[in-house]
Amino acid sequence: METIDDAVVWRFDSLEQIGGHPVEVQGDPQLIDTSVGKAVEFDGEDDALFLPVHPLAGAEAFTWEVYFRPDSGGAAEQRFFHLQTEGVEDRLLFETRLVEGGWYLDAFANSGESKALMARDKIYPLDRWYHIAQVYDGKTYSSYIDGELQMSFDVALLPHGEGRTSVGVRITLVDYFKGAVRLARFTKRALTPEQFLAAL
Repeated sequence: METIDDAVVWRFDSLEQIGGHPVEVQGDPQLIDTSVGKAVEFDGEDDALFLPVHPLAGAEAFTWEVYFRPDSGGAAEQRFFHLQTEGVEDRLLFETRLVEGGWYLDAFANSGESKALMARDKIYPLDRWYHIAQVYDGKTYSSYIDGELQMSFDVALLPHGEGRTSVGVRITLVDYFKGAVRLARFTKRALTPEQFLAAL
């Protein structure tokens, strides 16, 4: 793991402020202590956090990393982290798909073109911590779980404008997430898996 000086890190250790930004709370998400540090836990019904910033606005290339725990008992489709440009449909999302035997990752990008990266054959167990990442190098859009490539695709994505973020639900208040989020790191350039945050 490499220290990335120009990265923005959000630690989910408060329900009032994350990454220096005020938090709007919906429902009753819980600040919890875990074996890997403090995290925010969502019930999959009406819990969510909203922040008035899009941390990857203006990025021509990016790496978005998250430590999270998808829990049993959630809906089949969950949108648990959403970056949205204000006033248009440009967005980046991390989503889960729960299936028999566990879950698989859905990374989604829309700006100019759109692409969903869903490796339906790569199923992981629920109720444990994962490092996930989506990376765009200006040409290729890729997704990872614990440093393992899930899927990649060439697509022409445009930089996003200023906007906002939701955690625990899509910004349109559908597809709530059951699980926990500990940390996110945003870098406005493409990182290699060797530069990712270390797996928990």
